Amino acid sequence: MDFVEKARVRLEHWLSHNDHHLEEYEDFAQQLESAGNLKSAGHIREMVKHASLSAECMRKALKALD
Repeated sequence: MDFVEKARVRLEHWLSHNDHHLEEYEDFAQQLESAGNLKSAGHIREMVKHASLSAECMRKALKALD
């Protein structure tokens, strides 16, 4: 397996891992909100926005390998 193929596998793994975390973060924000911790939930949702942007960068990097 050459370097580009390894890079593709790594990026695909990171994307999958990141997407799973994004789901967990959103669930956690909902739990915080339900518990009345609106400010904490807001901060977690802000983090989700940033993590989503990083995932988009990884998707672009993956696409650029083609």
